[in-house]
Amino acid sequence: MPLSVLVVCHGNICRSPMGEAIIRKEATARGLDITVDSAGTSNEHPRSNPYPRTLDVCRKYNVPIKHSARQVVDADYRRFDYILAADSRNLSALEARQPRNATATVRLWGSYLDGKSISDPWWADDEAAFEECYQHCLKLTNAFLEEIKGGVQ
Repeated sequence: MPLSVLVVCHGNICRSPMGEAIIRKEATARGLDITVDSAGTSNEHPRSNPYPRTLDVCRKYNVPIKHSARQVVDADYRRFDYILAADSRNLSALEARQPRNATATVRLWGSYLDGKSISDPWWADDEAAFEECYQHCLKLTNAFLEEIKGGVQ
């Protein structure tokens, strides 16, 4: 059974779908069998496509991305092996709603590398912010995959 990862940000239109796409591409390049999805702690953008600047930066790096925004649900805590929060605010939200029967490891994604949150590019809404977000997600992906590779075939 493949390892499963859920990447979580606030609205599920910028950081988390970008992270989902990057993890999927990098895992595939390494020959790792991983199921990846993303979600938001809020339900502000239900069924929305990723934000246009998210799509732009992924296209720039030939990272296939297709996602429909959704909110985290209780079943995610049992369905996924890892739930990676983009920032401490979303980590707190995930921990607060974590059901008692949860089996997922819930962590700040940055804890696999630098301990830092991924800046939300939504607020800057410029190319540089989305580029910075992409580069941070890529570094965190590499660190995460390196740490967990022993458990992935």
